[in-house]
Amino acid sequence: MMVPGAPHGELRADHAAPPPEGLDSAEAARRLANDGPNSLPDAGGRRWRRIALDAAREPMYLLLVGAAAVYLVLGEPLEGAFLFGMVVLMLCLTLYQEGRTERALQALRVLGAPTALVWRDGRRQRLPASVLVEGDLVELGEGDRVPADGLLLAAAGMLVDESLLTGESLPVGKQEAPQGAPPSAPGGPDLPWVYAGTLVVQGHGMARVSATGARSEIGRIGAALGRIAPPRGRLQRETAALARRFAILGGIVSVLLVALLVARGSAPLQALLAGIALSMSMLPEEFPVILTVFPALGAWRLARSQVLTRRLAAIEILGSTSVLCVDKTGTLTENRMAVARLWRDGAVHEAAQQGELLACALRASRPPGSDPMEAAIWRLAGVALADGGAVPAGWRLLREYGLTPQRPALVQLWDCGDGSVLVAVKGAPETVAAMCHAGPRGEALEAAAGMAADGLRVLAVARARVSSLAAPWPADPAGFAPELLGLVALADPLRADIPDAVAACRAAGLRIVMITGDHPGTARAIGRQAGLAGAEDGQGGVLGGAEIATLDDDALAGRLAHAAICARIAPQQKLRIVQALQRDGAVVAMTGDGVNDAPALRAADVGVAMGLRGTDVAREAAELTLLDDRFASLVEAIAAGRRIFANMRKSMCFVMAMHVPIAGMALLPVLLGWPVMLYPLHIVFLELVIDPACSLAFENEPPEPDLMRRGPRAPGEALFGRAAALDALLQGGWVLALVVALYGWGLSWLPEPQARAAAFAALVLCSLSLLLSNRQRHGLMRTLRAANPVFWTIAGAAIALLAVAIHVPAAAEVLLLAPPAPAALAGSIAVALLALCGLELRKRLAARPRRTNLAI
Repeated sequence: MMVPGAPHGELRADHAAPPPEGLDSAEAARRLANDGPNSLPDAGGRRWRRIALDAAREPMYLLLVGAAAVYLVLGEPLEGAFLFGMVVLMLCLTLYQEGRTERALQALRVLGAPTALVWRDGRRQRLPASVLVEGDLVELGEGDRVPADGLLLAAAGMLVDESLLTGESLPVGKQEAPQGAPPSAPGGPDLPWVYAGTLVVQGHGMARVSATGARSEIGRIGAALGRIAPPRGRLQRETAALARRFAILGGIVSVLLVALLVARGSAPLQALLAGIALSMSMLPEEFPVILTVFPALGAWRLARSQVLTRRLAAIEILGSTSVLCVDKTGTLTENRMAVARLWRDGAVHEAAQQGELLACALRASRPPGSDPMEAAIWRLAGVALADGGAVPAGWRLLREYGLTPQRPALVQLWDCGDGSVLVAVKGAPETVAAMCHAGPRGEALEAAAGMAADGLRVLAVARARVSSLAAPWPADPAGFAPELLGLVALADPLRADIPDAVAACRAAGLRIVMITGDHPGTARAIGRQAGLAGAEDGQGGVLGGAEIATLDDDALAGRLAHAAICARIAPQQKLRIVQALQRDGAVVAMTGDGVNDAPALRAADVGVAMGLRGTDVAREAAELTLLDDRFASLVEAIAAGRRIFANMRKSMCFVMAMHVPIAGMALLPVLLGWPVMLYPLHIVFLELVIDPACSLAFENEPPEPDLMRRGPRAPGEALFGRAAALDALLQGGWVLALVVALYGWGLSWLPEPQARAAAFAALVLCSLSLLLSNRQRHGLMRTLRAANPVFWTIAGAAIALLAVAIHVPAAAEVLLLAPPAPAALAGSIAVALLALCGLELRKRLAARPRRTNLAI
């Protein structure tokens, strides 16, 4: 941490200095009550009035209102009132479904809200950015998004991207002004002010909050960002086009039907009712509901499994992911480093015997923070060194050479108070060895390779003593000619659930590529423990960063086809790896946590950021965030993505299949010269079954047992393509043929109301047969064993409502029905069972070619 008032770019020398106090909780609460939350006005959520208004403008509801008005004109107030009541009931159902979706989305917004590292009550806390108030002390680090406007009290090499406010793409430098400075507009170089919404791309600092919420610079500009609606995804566009085509076709056919009925001598208003019923039957208004409910509730379920979905469209892509590019540290391993070995002079020693080596490694380490390796060194020093690793009295930190992709080593210069300067170096063995001009370099590299092969992460330690020098310091710390002192090997155990998760990925046809900055031997050892395919193929399965630098894009794509591990990878090389895999036709999911990972996360088909150790830049570039940093959570997310996509397809197939007999029974009896069977009242009744079935029953459908034993879905495969549409039409056509036959048979010997009741009962029961058959791809018995209480609730409610509609005189009169004869009712049940048998036979026949192609 830095001290306010320290020279620009330097770190605090005294690690034991008292920490800042910050505000106390009581004062912060008082200011929050006065000033309000640190957030822009939220225009994203929809209130119930807005939901109801949007639903009421849908064509289905407009048709229902029109039909109710026609009934009133016909002098049938009971039917009109009943229809208006059904409109209200369907609106309530829509409000419930949309409200459930909005609650799920709001829960995701809360989980995805930004946080800040704040000093409160004398201690550092991570709090939601919305509770920041004027006067709070906030720590900022590389990759953080600035949570509020503030004045920098301390800064070390800070560069901030302010393009959100200024439009300038280049980041600007910052310097501290602990005594205060007049406010200034964003964009200028070396200013002491930071602004909400901007990104820290380098360095770190501490700021005192000066403005929050609407009073910040971005708040004064306006909350236009919150009002910008994201573009619709591919599924939304495809389904909207499909629904539009059905609506146009339904309107044309309905007009022709009205004209035909009038030409045959029917009353115009009665003909209009039949036309409205046909329009309603051909309008698949459930499609938008499916595309809204499934991704939102699926994302909410994923969040409960510690996977935050920042962009709902990513759920669609998860099912087609074919390659997972994952970090080693913290993703496959526990990120719980511990010093395992200390090597010096050709042998491994106990920590207590190597105080000099450990103390030098400590002087080349920052205070304990987010880096697990430095935390492990500090922990060991605390118990192995007599002084617990404390900075000697009189020592002062002069300069730090930070880690860079070209030089993965940390160098710190210490004024020892006796006229000399200690140059402490710690980093990758080959890098440190190249910097050194003395010491057992060759022997150390050989020992490092051996320890790396055992799965240890190895750091080399070097030092130099020089006379006190005045700034400016050398640009390259190698100029100090340090001497190699020894090696520190750290163990980071593999997570216990990784082998099973990797095995599940391999069974699902997913290829895993480990990308790490570690030594190839370390990476190979961890790969073997995890069970990565190709990790034991010798050098052929490991691709190094140095080799990547020599390959062009085509050669890299060919080399990656056989590599399971990419080791000693610089952050900027991750983007090339992702693009090379995509060039070879892969759908890539990529994990990352740092600022330099952002381009690769953005380029990947699904970017996955780490929630615990990831930066704000990485999280905003990614579609998913692993809140617990576990690889197994990502595997669960892929399984959930496949389940959501499969259930959406089943739901849309059911909707289209069900609309075929409904539309057919609204049209065919008229064309055959029979009495009209379906009026708007009947369509409303059927919609009360279809709506909750398509959204609630299928959304709650459990995954099929072999879901993660199938290959990835082909990229670009439509949710509801020609094959699925043809399948739905065949299902619906089969049901339509049976119901038409039953209606014709009923009309031959029953009064019209009883024949209509028998056919209507068959149609309702056949809808349950379609629902049951489409739940699972496997046979009927396995489907019945799959737990889905929502399905049984809908089925029971539908049968109960059907009994009321047929046997309660008032309801039957409104619906133009009459209790059918027992033989006719038995015929309705037989039709439903026959429909189910035909649907199950279709599944059995369709399953034969899938044995060789298990793609979703």
